[in-house]
Amino acid sequence: MIDSHAHMDREGLKNVFPSLGRVRSIRDVQDRVAELARQKAPGEWIVTMPIGDPPFYFDVPDILAEKRWPTRKELDAAAPNHPVFIRSIWGFWRSTPPLVACANTEALKRAGVTRDTVSPLRELVIEKGANGDPTGVFIEDGMQPTAELIWFRKPTEFSRANRARGIPIAAKAYHAFGTTSIFEGHGVANEVIRAYKDAYRDGTLTMRAGLVFSPDWKTAGNAKLGSLIESWGGWLGEPASGDDWLKLTGIYANIGRQPGDDVRASASPYTGWAGFNYDTGLPRERLKEVLIQCARNDIRAVLNSNSPGVIDLLDEVDREVPLKGRRWVVVHISILSPRDIERIVRMGLVLTSHTNSNIYKEGHTWQARLPRERQRENTPLRDLIDAGVKVGLITDNVPISLFWPIWESVARLSRVTNERIAPEQSITRAEALRCATLNGAYLTFDEDKKGSLEPGKLADLAVLSADPLTVPESAIRDITADMTMTGGKIVHQVPNG
Repeated sequence: MIDSHAHMDREGLKNVFPSLGRVRSIRDVQDRVAELARQKAPGEWIVTMPIGDPPFYFDVPDILAEKRWPTRKELDAAAPNHPVFIRSIWGFWRSTPPLVACANTEALKRAGVTRDTVSPLRELVIEKGANGDPTGVFIEDGMQPTAELIWFRKPTEFSRANRARGIPIAAKAYHAFGTTSIFEGHGVANEVIRAYKDAYRDGTLTMRAGLVFSPDWKTAGNAKLGSLIESWGGWLGEPASGDDWLKLTGIYANIGRQPGDDVRASASPYTGWAGFNYDTGLPRERLKEVLIQCARNDIRAVLNSNSPGVIDLLDEVDREVPLKGRRWVVVHISILSPRDIERIVRMGLVLTSHTNSNIYKEGHTWQARLPRERQRENTPLRDLIDAGVKVGLITDNVPISLFWPIWESVARLSRVTNERIAPEQSITRAEALRCATLNGAYLTFDEDKKGSLEPGKLADLAVLSADPLTVPESAIRDITADMTMTGGKIVHQVPNG
């Protein structure tokens, strides 16, 4: 099983800070914070994971009896001698804003947040009470948390040791669902590359990993990017640097930036939950220059489908330097027209889906944006596979089982409406399994080495808890691995399994 967009490093960070547990009231939150306070010396920071139930953190704060967030004074009552900070979620876990973090009075004081503090972003609100003082609640209308990066970075920071320890922990979690290889299509920053290298060096890397480089464009300043890209050809060009366990292959980029990207990038080289650099976006014409140079230097590019006009841009690059055979990648596919698919085929692009978000969690909103005659264009897996396009399935780290996107690709059910999203785009179970195996190997030019059980291929396999071809459709997503093997070694096994 090959996860074509895993963000696996994040899974190993979820236990760095304590969980609040299954809280159902502000009193529950206070009790848990008080418990944590008893374990720390006075004055020490208490930083916790978000309020809500992982992995999705749906329906907050409505799951709390009060249906609101705890204030600084309520957190003060639980831990009067400590600064307290409750993190927000990483927005893509749930796929909907807002992101909300909570701090007590001492935490606000240490962060320098007062009644006079002005948010640097319209999308980030410092909630204030009737008297003008901060309530301790930070509300963000975005998907990538900013408050913790600019005001609470030090106490919330993931250290190099955290990241290094996290890689084998994360791999173990993914192995439990049969995953043997990953491709980090969103790109990874230096601190994540270093964590993978640490695990590789000390022999604890049990997951085969293809990493895409996440550039930090602001460090380039006004340099000529064409010359910079040419200088990268030796280590980022194909064939990829590395071996069958760890390889670095290509760069990630996108068109333009979100309003908060520059603010978040000010924390560089630290990247928080992201694991990628926040300033990977470039103005369209500058990105076109970069992509043309990438093609000329055999550096594979990975772009995000959510960038408007990405297929148009690649079409322009293709006219300068033909892309066929280079296996450039477009990730997180959403709306693709028949004309888009024709061009994807012509350029030989490889795609990765995002069914956890675009079908299960937010498929109903995508459909509402489209006229009825175009609704079949939402994640059109049937049309893509019929056209011969290679599509890899992804978890995006939530949930970490590939059997969720396999189920979503077959059933195409909306969590919200329980209706099938563009049902004519459903693919068969066998096709979905191929997308989660051999097509993932194709992403890294490894289809002759892995992705299927054949003599001479790498000894990577999983023994599953049920047959995905025959279980009831609704049970596909519940499949786990009884045993998982990579490189001929058992890396996961259910006791007595």
